[in-house]
Amino acid sequence: MKKLVSIVPRWLPAFLLMFVIFGFSSRTSNDLPNFGGWDYFFKKSAHTVGYGLLALSYLRALPNRNYKLAWLLALLYSATDEFHQSFVPGRRASLIDVLVFDNLGALTALFIQYRFTSKTEQECK
Repeated sequence: MKKLVSIVPRWLPAFLLMFVIFGFSSRTSNDLPNFGGWDYFFKKSAHTVGYGLLALSYLRALPNRNYKLAWLLALLYSATDEFHQSFVPGRRASLIDVLVFDNLGALTALFIQYRFTSKTEQECK
């Protein structure tokens, strides 16, 4: 029971982010906001930021700060969420979103985290 109590808080941010991402991808195209000429920029930026945060939350939850696994989990969730989105009216799955925007967000966030984490912290975790 004690181990479960320590695991839940570490994984909670990841589950909350997955819930939020799932919620946005469940909305029909008519329910999504339109930002006019900036629509593409805002929506692709949301992908990048969202999956960057998801990768960091996975990194926080995983034992030994496994950067590769955090990246892989973020990309895997991205792919499954795009598949889910293909069943939502007016939406479609996009491999470009997964391989470019979501991947870029996850890699960038993890790189920044790695770059600004001291060597001592990296060795201790």
